Amino acid sequence: MNALNAVIAELLAAIALVALASLVGWIAAAEPGANLMAFSALAYLFLRQLWMVLRLMRWARSPLGTPTPSARGAWGVIFDVLHRRGRLASAEREQATLELDRFRRAAEALPDGVLILDGHRAIEWMNLQAEACLGLKTSVDTGSRITHLLREPEFLAYLDDPDHRGLPLELRTQRNPGRSLQIQAAPFAAGRTLLLVRDVTQLQKLATMRRDFVANVSHELKTPLTVTLGFVETALDALEDTPPAEIAQYLHTAAEQAHRMQRLIDDLLTLSSLETDSPPPLEDPVDVAALLADIGGEIDALSAGRHRIRLENQGPQGLLGSARELRSAFANLAGNAVRYSPQGTEIVLRWGAENSGGARFSVQDGGIGIAAQHLPRLTERFYRVDRGRSREAGGTGLGLAIVKHVLERHQAVLQIESELGQGSRFSAVFPPHRIQS
Repeated sequence: MNALNAVIAELLAAIALVALASLVGWIAAAEPGANLMAFSALAYLFLRQLWMVLRLMRWARSPLGTPTPSARGAWGVIFDVLHRRGRLASAEREQATLELDRFRRAAEALPDGVLILDGHRAIEWMNLQAEACLGLKTSVDTGSRITHLLREPEFLAYLDDPDHRGLPLELRTQRNPGRSLQIQAAPFAAGRTLLLVRDVTQLQKLATMRRDFVANVSHELKTPLTVTLGFVETALDALEDTPPAEIAQYLHTAAEQAHRMQRLIDDLLTLSSLETDSPPPLEDPVDVAALLADIGGEIDALSAGRHRIRLENQGPQGLLGSARELRSAFANLAGNAVRYSPQGTEIVLRWGAENSGGARFSVQDGGIGIAAQHLPRLTERFYRVDRGRSREAGGTGLGLAIVKHVLERHQAVLQIESELGQGSRFSAVFPPHRIQS
């Protein structure tokens, strides 16, 4: 307002000067130079104002950040005011740019995809996770309508129905097949829409595994429990009329089924402790020779003379890790060989060094072998090649799952080689840093 008053004052001064010059010219009409002086003063003032206006227009058209012109008088005040406002606007722009950059960095760090759509549903911005989830690319798809890129009818109906905005949409897209997405839309500033995209593929797989696990456990426990209760109830109902030998047979069968349930529960507890966030295995030295001798005696008892058991120890004497976990893994591999190998075949337990500096524990049997299509799934919980035969052998269906987790915790890998009719070899290969010479 002060600058405007200064300009008005300067214009009034110019008018007064012109009026004074005209008055002087009227009074001194005889003087020919009086009118010329008045006209010259008026022309000077007009040209000066015009020049300042032109300078102001040229500055207004120049790039942002161009310094304001310098001048004296009222125009100097005006240019100073514009300079201060320019600096304030520049500071506000810088602050807005910083806030936008901070928002983008935060959005990039989110585990979920984020897209901003304009009023026509064209993509204004998206983070890297949104690109990965939806199969899009920022450099190509920015500015394109999302409805032209994702043409699933349920997605279009979801965007068109405002009642769905508060609820997520489960979606599988053709642009990124094999993924299950959860999409949620929310109104954003100035008619925009914010899309949040979450990849729930793994969560759905875990939910399916959880349901299958509960179903499998229930089935595995139900069968021996039914048998146990059946024999116990039969023995109780016919206790007086049944010979003691027959009662003993009933109780023996019930005890076998009870032991089977106990083994299943023990394996479930072991697997649960390995899968949870338990601390890493101990780095204690394990005497492999003593461990192998212990396992050899155990499978001798399990075999009861039906197999030829051979033990070969040509590897390093020590292994760093948890003796309890390693014993469980080795015993499971050896026990499986006994359970699933025909009578009279040979089972070889071998501990040897690897050329890489690591070591290998292997169990080789002369059984019927396993078809190639079953090998990738053998470590899944409750997966059996032959369910009937596995139950007859007394397996719980969790042994190889336990072996896999124990070896992963020791940075080792499980290798399975098998051929139908030729037997199988299961190997636990340990890295060099786990070996103690």
